[in-house]
Amino acid sequence: MTAEYLVQRAEQHAKLLTAAAAEYMNNEQLEFFQGYLLDLKQRTMLHVDDLKKQLSSPPELSDEVDRAQYEEESRLWLRILDRERKLLPKIDKALRRIARKEFGYCLETGEPIGLARLLIRPVSEYCADVKLLHEGVEKHFYDE
Repeated sequence: MTAEYLVQRAEQHAKLLTAAAAEYMNNEQLEFFQGYLLDLKQRTMLHVDDLKKQLSSPPELSDEVDRAQYEEESRLWLRILDRERKLLPKIDKALRRIARKEFGYCLETGEPIGLARLLIRPVSEYCADVKLLHEGVEKHFYDE
């Protein structure tokens, strides 16, 4: 990513955040998020491919310390690869919600998710309150 690209993104984010509440998820905002998600998908797919290539050709290491370090780094790369592979279907779901003009609204309450939250996590399906409740339920049932 170039500095120019990052400046342009920051300007777009600032413009979105200053939009009136009545303009929430208008066509301009939907187009922005569609482009944002398509860009995220492309970057994620490239990163997944890079990680796969990196993991498929391990270096020849004779030193035990180097081998241990490489194995630890490989575990980290595998975790990142797993997370990014799980992100791709979420991006596709968000793009389908944009096509149906349902993007940006909580799947449970129908309330707006909010531009600030969507700029941070554009695949969000729930507003912050509902997501917090879901996490509380998960913690209650799975942390034993």
